Amino acid sequence: MEAQDLNEPHLPTLEQMQQWTEVVGRAQQLMLEQAAGAAGRTLPFDPQMVSRIQTGFANEGLALWQRFLDSGGMLRDRAEPPPPGSPAARKDRRFADPAWTNHPFYDLIRQSYLLLSDYLLNMTDAVDGVDPKQKAKLRFATNGLLDAMAPSNFPLTNPLVIEKTMQSGGENLVKGLQHMLADIEKGQLTHTDGTQFEVGRNLAATPGKVIKETPLYQLIHYAPSTAKVLETPLIIFPPWINRFYILDLAPEKSFVKWAVDQGLSVFLVSWKSADASMKDLIWDDYILRGQIDAIDTVRELLAVPSVHTIGYCVAGTTLAATLALLAARDEADKVASATFFTAQVDFSEAGDLSLFIDSDQMKLLEQLSSGGFLDGRYMAATFNLLRGRDLIWNYVVNNYLLGQDYPPFDLLYWNGDTTNLPARWHKDYLCQLYRDNLLVKPGALSVDGTPIDLGKIRTPAYVQAGREDHIAPAESVWKATQHFSGPLRFLLAGSGHIAGVVNPPAAGKYQYWTCDELPDSLDAFVAAAKETKGSWWPDWIEWIRSMGDSSVAATKGARVPGGGKLKSIEDAPGRYVKGR
Repeated sequence: MEAQDLNEPHLPTLEQMQQWTEVVGRAQQLMLEQAAGAAGRTLPFDPQMVSRIQTGFANEGLALWQRFLDSGGMLRDRAEPPPPGSPAARKDRRFADPAWTNHPFYDLIRQSYLLLSDYLLNMTDAVDGVDPKQKAKLRFATNGLLDAMAPSNFPLTNPLVIEKTMQSGGENLVKGLQHMLADIEKGQLTHTDGTQFEVGRNLAATPGKVIKETPLYQLIHYAPSTAKVLETPLIIFPPWINRFYILDLAPEKSFVKWAVDQGLSVFLVSWKSADASMKDLIWDDYILRGQIDAIDTVRELLAVPSVHTIGYCVAGTTLAATLALLAARDEADKVASATFFTAQVDFSEAGDLSLFIDSDQMKLLEQLSSGGFLDGRYMAATFNLLRGRDLIWNYVVNNYLLGQDYPPFDLLYWNGDTTNLPARWHKDYLCQLYRDNLLVKPGALSVDGTPIDLGKIRTPAYVQAGREDHIAPAESVWKATQHFSGPLRFLLAGSGHIAGVVNPPAAGKYQYWTCDELPDSLDAFVAAAKETKGSWWPDWIEWIRSMGDSSVAATKGARVPGGGKLKSIEDAPGRYVKGR
């Protein structure tokens, strides 16, 4: 048999394709039954919607086969494209290679899969009269099933894999097996070539000194790069569920370096990755012995009345609680301004992450956190599941099936550089905020015995959201505008949770939207907003300078890292960011 014959697929019968549809349909039925059990009753469907969906699916399916047969099927030189508007006509990056449409057999598989996906997702939408969160879980599970069953994920139904296997004599599969076994051993999916990066050398390399260390964090003071700096310094609070250097990647991407170059005295909190000694930590610790302690430390070091602050993601949520506590204690003037990078305070529309907080998930977390902390690899797996198509199956195909080398990509290296979380605090965070949404209920939460109320926050705030954010959806971030009482600027950035934040001006990428007057809703904001091309960082620094632009010499005394009362402990980025 010639190689060309091996590479030539055989057309499945109509009965075989019907069986495939039935198998996937049965899988969805299992998920429907599971959802019904969780809801405690039979899931009702909208009969008219179901009828329309089933009729449309049958008509589309018959039309697909008719087009295939009428045009000669496997005897064609090229596949017959689906009509515009058909589910099978939509663009999908998994099938972007011409091999998926040039060969009639693979085009039939592609179109059938997209048609079936559309049918099953529409059927989840036809579930009626159930809790919206239960319906969202069903749709999320259906999406996950469909992503896993995509024909691109299997060697015999992926033309690129078959071609690569024939060309390499199977070497791609051997190399892919090596990749897979290495990932199994380390318990984590690899996204990039980690040998190309080193924290402190080509990541987190902005010059500075660690000037304070506690059991919870190290405080980094970055060396000034300008002759004068703004009198009011900046403290950055990155999320402790990731390494801080997402804000200090390569120099051309580093927000930290850029902020230093704008004439700011920049300090940053590097959180310690949790271990067994941190098993009893709660939110109060991150507020009192973390953020407020750092704020007071910098104020005293530089002899200034207040500081600018940035809180990213969960650290932004915590910053809101910090501001509310300071307001309750009549100490709000310690913070001149607060910037929130993709941070939520109202979790009523928190997106797909809220699907991971049911009782079964809480029991699983307790089992995984028996040592007093949660291994960061489990959190990374959760975030990967939110974008399984891009962050899981894409790499299964490229790394395991095609046996491709890992590309060097600093952002993906950071994504895989996980941190551990204190178990007690993590559970409280999921239950009190994501599940019960207590932060926006005045007095429902207390810090160190003091009830807090976000409505008491009058600190000037800059709230940034990402238009395509799947972790902190823009609709959820927007809600902060309804709870703070001080002057507020809301900005919607292009892209998502990471690229929407880490977007240096020199890159010339994406865009952002602003309004001079804050409307009542995000939809109204989008309708009225002015679009500006490029990075939003210049907008932010202009806002910071509007708080007061008095400056001081940057090369004397405590403005130089280690030059004041707090001496240098070690060079930035410090040892906490490298700890496992």
